[in-house]
Amino acid sequence: MEKEFVFGHQNPDTDAIGTAIAYSYLQNKLGYNTEAVALGEPNDETAYALKKFGFDAPQVVSTVADKVKAVMLVDHNEPQQSSADIDQVKVTHVVDHHRIMNFNTADPLYYRAEPKGCTSTIVWKMFNENHVEIPANIAGIMASAIISDTLLLKSPTTTPEDKTALEALAKIAGIDYQEYGLAMLKAGTNIASKSEEELIDVDAKSFELNGQQVRVAQINVVDLPEAMERKEAFLKAMEASSKENNYDMFMLLITNILDSDSEALVVGSDADKALFEKAFDAKLTDSSVKLPGVVSRKKQVVPPLTEAFNA
Repeated sequence: MEKEFVFGHQNPDTDAIGTAIAYSYLQNKLGYNTEAVALGEPNDETAYALKKFGFDAPQVVSTVADKVKAVMLVDHNEPQQSSADIDQVKVTHVVDHHRIMNFNTADPLYYRAEPKGCTSTIVWKMFNENHVEIPANIAGIMASAIISDTLLLKSPTTTPEDKTALEALAKIAGIDYQEYGLAMLKAGTNIASKSEEELIDVDAKSFELNGQQVRVAQINVVDLPEAMERKEAFLKAMEASSKENNYDMFMLLITNILDSDSEALVVGSDADKALFEKAFDAKLTDSSVKLPGVVSRKKQVVPPLTEAFNA
């Protein structure tokens, strides 16, 4: 059987990498020949989790058609978030928890999408459904993914199944998920050593909204005022990235993981900024606005933006 790659989205987070590792392990147990790869280097938070549970970072690839004929996708489905040549390979499986957009295939495939806080929660269910035992290290990286995507179960995307899955996986992994989870999340909040250009790209996704290219980036911090001291530098980097990549609007969500509040920075035309203000019923002041309680790009940012742009 020819090898298939399993991978998450570009600028991978802990869910994209951790779930790819777990899903590849499961599929290999079910008779497939797969390898977990990544569409980018792991961020600090993911690197912390990989080290904790004894994993090397997956091979990083930007294209896949030169290496395999078929792939399995986790934690994404939109082509602009996938490998540059995703249209040149066969997608055989998708496991995701996001909206479905601009996705089509020539052949039937296995597609599983559930509105859970994390893709690893869905994969945890698949392990159970297929009666495949979860090793401790796989359980640990899956628990890490759930902690990351749900902000330690505080995100509004969190479902009861995410909590059940995290508790079960933490038990297998032998960790106190509260203690470990806070340490892992804090590992991903050290932004002082990174440039603004790096930070606006470390966790960013592109969305097509009514023909407009919208880039939404997010960084997690423990000191929001300190991060906002770099506001002008962030805006300058966002403007440059928008010009280089033809983004119509670029939004950066800076989230305090301790109090679950965010501040948004926005660059774009006056018309696009007006749509942003409509989406959040909030007025931008010098290209920024406080968004109390907003922590989830998937549930609290993309849906209102989509509605505003499509109105």
